[in-house]
Amino acid sequence: MKMYLDTSTLKTILRLNEREYEWDSGRSLARDLLKFVHDKLVENNCDWKDLESITFFAGPGSFTGLRIGATVVNTLSRDLQIPLYNQRGERCEIILPEYGRPANITPPKK
Repeated sequence: MKMYLDTSTLKTILRLNEREYEWDSGRSLARDLLKFVHDKLVENNCDWKDLESITFFAGPGSFTGLRIGATVVNTLSRDLQIPLYNQRGERCEIILPEYGRPANITPPKK
């Protein structure tokens, strides 16, 4: 099974082969992303071991969403020993988020 994941907005998009799922992840992305993916795998009578490849939309988009999604796909790809691709179809050892602009990190108040 091929997986595509986009966490660049508050609406997470997951494709498993030709089936597409949307999830209004909001502020629960970090807590519930793996459960969401696993639940959809189970709906398709599959499990983690059935994943053959992962494609990830690396950006631009939400700073936090891209970081969370990249962490998940990098970990899955490494642990399952399956190929990882960016949205341009380029194979990657790891995905680095493409934020589209420098991160807006505010200085400490103290």
